[in-house]
Amino acid sequence: MSRLTVYEDTNPGTPVFDSTDPAAVAAELKTIEVGFERWESPVQLSAEASSDEILEAYRPYLDTLMGETGAGSADVIKLSPDHPQAGALREKFLSEHTHSEPEIRFFVEGAGHFVLHANGRVYDALCEKGDLIFVPTGIKHWFDAGPAPSFTALRVFTDPSGWVAQFTGDEISKRFPVA
Repeated sequence: MSRLTVYEDTNPGTPVFDSTDPAAVAAELKTIEVGFERWESPVQLSAEASSDEILEAYRPYLDTLMGETGAGSADVIKLSPDHPQAGALREKFLSEHTHSEPEIRFFVEGAGHFVLHANGRVYDALCEKGDLIFVPTGIKHWFDAGPAPSFTALRVFTDPSGWVAQFTGDEISKRFPVA
């Protein structure tokens, strides 16, 4: 179940907001200009579906989304516990960073935590199958799918160079472990 937990960035032990209601999650994230939607998709894919098959199955949704956001392309990221670089990829995503363009993800399978740092607060958005999150340019964040990651997500972007992480150097993610 999707969930948003919010903390003051100086107090990781006491949430100031906690909800699993998609409308409440979307409303709270909107206060920092982050978009959140639940998509009920009729798409059924096998666990072995290739990236091309996933993109083709979601093409009608992607075309609409890319038209609304001005994005130009999409790809698929799949990460499983047995992936040879699972540990290294997790470490890379755990450091707080920003991007020079919006980060848009739709979770096809599995789950992961998008953790956003804005306005003196930490927003831990647990995204699961059917969740779409839109993180605007410049929002500080990190991502954690845990030590045994298992997710498939569509990534939507305008220019692949916008995906290069610009690390902040802040070690806040170490104070807010989520997975």
